[in-house]
Amino acid sequence: MLFGRDKQTMPDPADALPGRAEPVPIQPAHLILGTPLDGVVPDGHEVAMFGLGCFWGAERFYWQLEGVHTTAVGYAGGYTPNPLYEEVCTGRTGHNEVVRVVYDPSVVSYHDLLKVFWEVHDPTQFMRQGNDIGTQYRSEIYVYSDEQRDAAKASLDRYQQKLSGAGFGDIKTTIVDAPDFYFAEEYHQQYLHRNPMGYCNHGLCQVSFD
Repeated sequence: MLFGRDKQTMPDPADALPGRAEPVPIQPAHLILGTPLDGVVPDGHEVAMFGLGCFWGAERFYWQLEGVHTTAVGYAGGYTPNPLYEEVCTGRTGHNEVVRVVYDPSVVSYHDLLKVFWEVHDPTQFMRQGNDIGTQYRSEIYVYSDEQRDAAKASLDRYQQKLSGAGFGDIKTTIVDAPDFYFAEEYHQQYLHRNPMGYCNHGLCQVSFD
């Protein structure tokens, strides 16, 4: 392990932890929705993925939306295959804590998912939310199509206008192509349902997207 490294500096891929070939085991079904966490995306559904600070607190905002088929938390954007949480916390995997959302766009739109993204974390901070600091807390939107990219860019511009008007700074969020998603360990899935008194830092801007 490298001691004293800057928590907000991405590791060199050559120095990343090696990870493992096998994914971590997860429960078969969402604890609230009862739908599969993994498997084939149902016909007519789409996938979205967001990094918005601690995934414990972020996931619950999405599973509450009508039209969301399932949610899961995991790791993305780094170099280590099938990382463990303790490895991600070292900063040596390059991974971000993310929420994966499978949704029915005829019921809940990508715009609705973006609205949640902007409102429940502080996008003017890039590698931190509140007291949580590090590469695993990056504010990032991972897009699966040109349509998602265009929508994300348009929403960023719109929300920047709202933030500027309220006296906040520049958005630091990046919009990137969706990388491989690795499920987090079972005890992280629907964490605030398992642990209702759990705590998670979020640096809310408290500015409505609408």
